[in-house]
Amino acid sequence: MTLPVIAPGVLSGAVFAFATSFDEVVVTLFIAGAEQTTLPRQMFTGIRENINPTIAAAATLLTIFTTSLMFTLEWMRGRSKR
Repeated sequence: MTLPVIAPGVLSGAVFAFATSFDEVVVTLFIAGAEQTTLPRQMFTGIRENINPTIAAAATLLTIFTTSLMFTLEWMRGRSKR
């Protein structure tokens, strides 16, 4: 009975946590080992070493993906209120 009431908030929080996890480059640099290459670490290395349009393309796709997820969640929340 409680889960359907809190499900939109939990889902929104999960999406927000996923989106903000890409901003944790400093934590990734300290925690990840030398053999682990995460997306934020790869983007940081690519920006630091050379200017590559691939980094801009990946950042654009991540922004579009996050924005579309947020719009989808708001649309689903609006449908559930009806």
